[in-house]
Amino acid sequence: MQHCIKAWVYGKVQGVGYRMFCKRRAKELNLDGYALNLSDGRVEVLVCGHSDAIEKMIESLNEGPAFAQVLGVDVEPSQETAAAGFMTG
Repeated sequence: MQHCIKAWVYGKVQGVGYRMFCKRRAKELNLDGYALNLSDGRVEVLVCGHSDAIEKMIESLNEGPAFAQVLGVDVEPSQETAAAGFMTG
């Protein structure tokens, strides 16, 4: 069964390859969704797929790429659905 979550990641997460990191990890985990920069410096991430893959993605969101400094990730279930694939914006 497919589930979706929305996450807001804060810290030093813009300009450090965070969205592309999300895209690569989502592809590895066969998740659909998106990652986009918000005007307040956070990155918003929507992922949809199997629960176990989503849990792994949440762990990855807390780590981020090498140059990121993730200070926190707020996660909540989402009724929003995603088109096939993973987009960045």
